[in-house]
Parts: sequence; structure tokens; C-alpha cells
Amino acid sequence: SALPALWNRKMEDYLGVKPPNDAQGVLQDIHWSMGAFGYFPTYTLGNMYAAQLFNAARKDIADFDGKLERGEFQPLREWLRENVHRHGMRYRSEELCRKATGEALNAKHFTGYLTSKFSEIYKI
Repeated sequence: SALPALWNRKMEDYLGVKPPNDAQGVLQDIHWSMGAFGYFPTYTLGNMYAAQLFNAARKDIADFDGKLERGEFQPLREWLRENVHRHGMRYRSEELCRKATGEALNAKHFTGYLTSKFSEIYKI
């Protein structure tokens, strides 16, 4: 197939890197080899929902951060069971998010998480 050669050439053109083999090049991710390029936004959506659910749980559970630091995950698990898991597929994602967090999906939770994480890591 022409794809590995094209992949390697474009990697070199765009990034100055030539993969040593197809496993580290064109086949490095199962999504790419099956042509599922449009799948990647679902990871971002999942991260956005996770950050928003995390913030809602943090508000509802007393001493949330302390419990996590001590490895006490049961309160979070129970919160997720009550607010998310028990509903199964009863609601579409947007409605479940609103029921669990009190608001529609909102990017501010994820961007806040990223800002906090990378500000600490890179001292910015």
C-alpha cells in the first residue's frame, strides 16, 4: 500500500521525523489504521464530561480532595452510582450531565482543569 510511504513522507515534511517502522508510524494507533479519524473528538468530549462530573462531585462530597488523597474512593463511587451509573442509557449525555451537575456541558470545567494542571507543572 502507498499509505505507509505517504505517512512517513508527511511525518518528515511536517515534523522532521521519519518513523523507523510502520508500527511506530502509520499503524501506531488502531483508530488510524481503520480510518476512524473522526473518533478523536469523542476523547475530548469524554474529558469535558469527566471534568464537569468531577467538579460536581467535589461540591457534593465533604472533604473530597482529602478523601481522594487518603485513597478513600467509596464516596466518589457512590456519588457516581447515584448520579450517573444508575441511569444506564435512560438519558442522552447532555441530559444526564444536566441532571448530575445542574448545568449543560460546559467547557469551563475542562479548561479550568487544564489550566490548573499545566500551571502547576510548568510554573506558569
